[in-house]
Amino acid sequence: MAVQARRIIDDAVVRKAARPGEKLLDRAFAFAFKGLVYPQIWEDPVVDMEGLAIERDSRIVCIASGGCNALSYLVADPAAVVAVDLNRAHVALGRLKAAAIRHLPTYERFRRFVAEADHHENREVYDSLIAPNLDPESRRYWESRDATGRRRIGHFTRGIYRQGLLGGFIGVAHLLARLYRIDLSRVLAAETLEEQRAVFERELAPVFDRRFVRWLTDHPASLFGLGIPPAQYAALAGGERMAAVLRRRLEKLACGFAVADNYFAWQAFGRAYDRRPEAALPPYLQRANWTAMRERIGRLDVRNANMEHHLGQADATSHDRYLLLDAQDWMDDAQLNALWAQITRTARPGARVLFRTAAEPSLLPGRLAPDLLDRWTYREALSADLTARDRSSIYGGVHLYELA
Repeated sequence: MAVQARRIIDDAVVRKAARPGEKLLDRAFAFAFKGLVYPQIWEDPVVDMEGLAIERDSRIVCIASGGCNALSYLVADPAAVVAVDLNRAHVALGRLKAAAIRHLPTYERFRRFVAEADHHENREVYDSLIAPNLDPESRRYWESRDATGRRRIGHFTRGIYRQGLLGGFIGVAHLLARLYRIDLSRVLAAETLEEQRAVFERELAPVFDRRFVRWLTDHPASLFGLGIPPAQYAALAGGERMAAVLRRRLEKLACGFAVADNYFAWQAFGRAYDRRPEAALPPYLQRANWTAMRERIGRLDVRNANMEHHLGQADATSHDRYLLLDAQDWMDDAQLNALWAQITRTARPGARVLFRTAAEPSLLPGRLAPDLLDRWTYREALSADLTARDRSSIYGGVHLYELA
C-alpha cells in the first residue's frame, strides 16, 4: 500500500518533460511530500462555501489535504463529501478527525484533542476511544514510529500544528524571526488593523530586504515547506524575486483581516489556534456546529486516490461541486485536460468548480481544450471577490467556474 501511495505522488509531481535538473528537484519535493505536510489546510472554507453555494442535494468531491475543509463543508448540509488525497498521511489525518467527531463524548473533549491538540491525556483518549474505531490503515499510520522513534499519535500531545512539513517550515520562520529579534506574537496582540499594520511595517517588512532572505527564497527548494513544488514556484514568482511576492502575501495575512477573526494568522504567527472561548476556528471545530457535525459525519468519505482516477470510476452526472485546491498548478497540459474531461463528464447541470492558483490569473485559458473550456462559465466578478476575502492570504487567485 505504501509503495502504491509513493507511486501516486511521483506520477503527480515529477514532470515528464522537465530537464534533468528540474526532475531532480521534482523528485526531492515528491520525497518530502510523502510524509505529513499540512496538519491544517490553508484554504478558507468560508470562502469556498460561499462560492460553491452548497445545497442539500450537493455531492462534493474535494482534495483532502489536512481534512479541515472537507469536514467544514458538512456544516453547509450537503448530501455527500468525498475527499481524496495522494498523501496517505493526509488521509490518515482526515479519518482520525472524523473518528474523533464520531466517538469523543463531548465538544470539550473534541476541542482539546483536535483544536488544542497538545494535552498529555490525548494519547490515552486515542487509545481508548478513537483507535478501536479507526480503520486499520489509518491506525497503522498513527501507531507507527516517526523519525524520532515516537508513535505518530504523540503529535497530538506535543501540538499537531507544529508538526509536518508546513509546521516545520513555520517553526524555521519563527527561529529566523528570533535571530532577527522579531517577536511575531506582537501581530496577535494588536487590537486594531492599524496596529497590525504598524507591527508589519516596523518588524516584518524589513526582513524581506535582508540579503540572506532574498538569496534563500530565490531557491525553489526553500518553499517545499509550504507545499509548493518546483512546477508551482515559477507561477508564484511571476517574474519577480520571490522575496517580494512573499512580502505581499504576508502583508495581507498580517494586515488584511482582524487577527481575532483569522485563524490562519494565529497558525502563522502563533503556531496554534487561539484558545479563548470566542476564538476564531475552522467551522468544523466551532462549538455551534458540534451537533451538526455529529449528525452529518457519516456523509464524509476520505480516500487515498488521485482526483482524476477517482472521477474516472464515478458515474456520469454524479457530482456537482468540485474543489481542486491549487493542485492544477502542478499539472502539465495533458494532466489538466484529462482532469477536466472527467470533471465535465461527471458534472451535473449547474455544477461548480473552485480552485486556487499561485499566480493571479486563472490558468485554464490557453491550456484547456476549447471543447472543454467552452462548457464552463468563468464567474469573474465573484472570483475576484472571493480572492479578496480569502483569509489564508497565500494565493494569487480563487477561481470559480460554473457548468454552462
